[in-house]
Amino acid sequence: MLAMNKFRILGTTAIVIAASIVITSCKDRRSTGWEYAPNMYEHTAYDPDQPNSQFKDGKTAQLPPAGTIPVGFKRFDYPNTREGYDKASLEVASLIAQTPKHLAEGKVLFTTFCAPCHGLTGQGDGIIVAHGYPAPPSYSKGQSSRGGAMKDLTDGKIYHTITYGVNSMGSYASQVAPEDRWKIVMYVHQLQKL
Repeated sequence: MLAMNKFRILGTTAIVIAASIVITSCKDRRSTGWEYAPNMYEHTAYDPDQPNSQFKDGKTAQLPPAGTIPVGFKRFDYPNTREGYDKASLEVASLIAQTPKHLAEGKVLFTTFCAPCHGLTGQGDGIIVAHGYPAPPSYSKGQSSRGGAMKDLTDGKIYHTITYGVNSMGSYASQVAPEDRWKIVMYVHQLQKL
């Protein structure tokens, strides 16, 4: 009887050890070990920088077709020229409602993107100027390098300048979304009154 109990204990122990080895041997504890749809695990998609024989030019990353516009994108059909700047001044007006919320958001955006050069109050006294860079003109007292007083800048002129930049100011088109540019324009108009 004692020998049978030893075999029963040894047999049970062996089964428990074997089962625990099988259960813990899987690398991914979430996986059942079965592949239901292997194409979901091992995709055949190309990475953007890989060659691709499916296209004539052999590239995976393709440019969008000519004349297409991304969803939600608003065109700004004024070239980065003096003529485009002047035309934008006459034809372009803010596309967003002038609300306290938009003005507050414009202040935050201005503080983030513009204040390092223009200063918190738009007087051209930002931290960059303190480090020796040329000061931009004051929005309320300065003269534009393109002619006229800064306090007279229109929606179109300010938006054009944010989009393309001017002089030592670079373009902010890649950093600031079109709707956010309009919020900055709205806030700049407040600074022109100081």
